[in-house]
Amino acid sequence: MRARRVFVFVVIVANLAAAAVPPNLHEHWVSAWSAAMHAPLPFPGLPPSPVFENQTIRMIVRPTIGGERVRIRLSNAFGTSALKIGGAHIAIAAQDSKTVPESDHALTFGGALSISIPPGAPALSDAVDLHVSQSSEIAVSLFLPDKTTSSTVHFWGQHKSYISETGDFSGKAEMPNATANGSWYWLADVEVLSSDQAGAIVTLGDSITDGVGANQGDYTDWPDLLAGRLASEKGSSPLAVVNEGIGGNRILRDGAGVSALARFDRDILAQPGVVGMIVLEGINDIGWPHLKPKLPNGTTMKEAPFAGELVTAQELIMGLQQIIDRAHQHGMKVFGATLTPYQGADYYSEDGEATRQGVNQWIRTGAAFDGVFDFDAAVRNPSHPEQFREGYHSGDHLHPSAMGYKAMANAVDLTMLRSAVTSSTKK
Repeated sequence: MRARRVFVFVVIVANLAAAAVPPNLHEHWVSAWSAAMHAPLPFPGLPPSPVFENQTIRMIVRPTIGGERVRIRLSNAFGTSALKIGGAHIAIAAQDSKTVPESDHALTFGGALSISIPPGAPALSDAVDLHVSQSSEIAVSLFLPDKTTSSTVHFWGQHKSYISETGDFSGKAEMPNATANGSWYWLADVEVLSSDQAGAIVTLGDSITDGVGANQGDYTDWPDLLAGRLASEKGSSPLAVVNEGIGGNRILRDGAGVSALARFDRDILAQPGVVGMIVLEGINDIGWPHLKPKLPNGTTMKEAPFAGELVTAQELIMGLQQIIDRAHQHGMKVFGATLTPYQGADYYSEDGEATRQGVNQWIRTGAAFDGVFDFDAAVRNPSHPEQFREGYHSGDHLHPSAMGYKAMANAVDLTMLRSAVTSSTKK
């Protein structure tokens, strides 16, 4: 009799334990699209940061892997007061600011349709069922009922955003008389629920990773082109490529966004499902001390405002080593990309070129990275290796053209990338 009671007890406990296990045990959240948030850029000549009041912002983004369940992460990282979101919606994007009506879903935060995000904090939405296809555009709409300064932004978006006239259009398929600009606001991440074999690669960098020189909406920046190559591999596990580039960013010092070392935790470690990263950064550390920006009246500053911030190759190598060590501590693989040529750019100098060559030599031969992708070799002029190959830059001798970005994306060894991250996805 006692044996039977023990047996019944064991069966009950086993059933309760089984009921407590989530039905999708072999799934996890993976960042499918991301943008590095920063404060409004302090550069002369840029338009003032917009202020919103009783308006809706609709942002068009393109996930690099698909899924059936999705959520977003908003960021008030640089806000000095609470960010009030009066309503948020997600839908499949149609033409311009329009969405596919039957795809629209209201987003909630802890079950509520609105949220007040504390200064400095992020906020995850609740998940919704929505079929998201790899490389198909989706629209995220935020209604801002109160007067709100755009304190947390990504200046260079890869697609136009749309700002409504007065009113809450977050759940509307159309936004009549909307104005467009080229930035994303407060939207830091779009995540999909995917298999435990899926993962994400973060691309950490500056404007060359951000895609400056590529036409908005064409997705011809190298991270998007790399994502396309990965997606075209039949039978392979999904591997997202999320772009954490900021135009003007540096490794060692703040400027356009906080330094790469300072934003590492928020932009890399906070991303779900990340198994590896590609680092392409340092050219602004080298060039900015020689930069004489143009003023709004068209004249050039007589003095270089960053002249006291010269860096050596060894200092940049130290910064890169910090990034490698911190990523390895969290089980991530780190791939180094060589710095691309820049002779002819506004801030070029012979001393800076020597520094670039020293950093590239260490990237190639220092054995610190888990793998190296030679972007420099992919785009340089064989006869003048300090310059871009003809047609491979966008006109300023610094930012690649679509052809240059394609050469960079093609320089990534997909076998190396996948084999190196396989161990991370199995942990």
